Amino acid sequence: MSEQSAALVEAAIRQQCKALHMPTIGSQFVGLAVEAVKAKQSHTEYLEALLAAELEERECRTIERRVQEAHLPRMKTLEDFDFSQAPAISAPQIRELAEGTYIDRAEPVVLTGDCGTGKTHLATALCVAACRQKRRVRFTTATALVNEFVEARQENRVGRLLARWFRYDLVAVDEVGYVPLADIGAEFLYQVVSERAERAALIVTTNLSFSEWTQVFANPRLCKAMVDRVTDRAHIIDTGKESYRFRRTMEARKKKPRSGGRNESHE
Repeated sequence: MSEQSAALVEAAIRQQCKALHMPTIGSQFVGLAVEAVKAKQSHTEYLEALLAAELEERECRTIERRVQEAHLPRMKTLEDFDFSQAPAISAPQIRELAEGTYIDRAEPVVLTGDCGTGKTHLATALCVAACRQKRRVRFTTATALVNEFVEARQENRVGRLLARWFRYDLVAVDEVGYVPLADIGAEFLYQVVSERAERAALIVTTNLSFSEWTQVFANPRLCKAMVDRVTDRAHIIDTGKESYRFRRTMEARKKKPRSGGRNESHE
């Protein structure tokens, strides 16, 4: 085959791959063909390599899309979390949760502890782990969730919004307890939690003990119902009272070399 004919064939294959939505095969079939000839692969081995490359790239794009749709505050993973700076937290328990069986069993995870103890980091990391399993995930704060429902109420679309929140495989509600909720806001949060109870997984982070949730939910009956829903079959993880961020900062300062001599100002 002449170079001109080969170029035409390659252009046709790229067009066909574009029409079939197989961009990875379209970009890699020439390079993989050269490797196949060098390795003396059969036609079926070459085809398998092409399909494997396409599948791998699709999985990567799916995971990237899941992470983007999750609305994570920052990209934080378990690999980034220094368990040595958080002695109250069981690393094996968190890693087991990251495998995702709690999502399959629709079990809640409650991360409770003082500010700076790693609750949001761990909640985000569990969300990332779920995204890597190609699950549909949504991260939000309690305040943002309530505001979204208040806005939906004004536009008569609460039912549609509630249905959308139920479709996620995993929902993480951060910062429950940081801001007291008005009655209508507390009711909306309870609706989301109760709709998912025993049917879909939920992660909640809070800086309050359950006995202090009356500071957030003024209605005592609603408060009791909320605690019952959130804690039923839940994995309750106490992250402790000593700030993870503070310990990490102090450790970094110890490792940082001190500069000798005086600082001189230059004008």
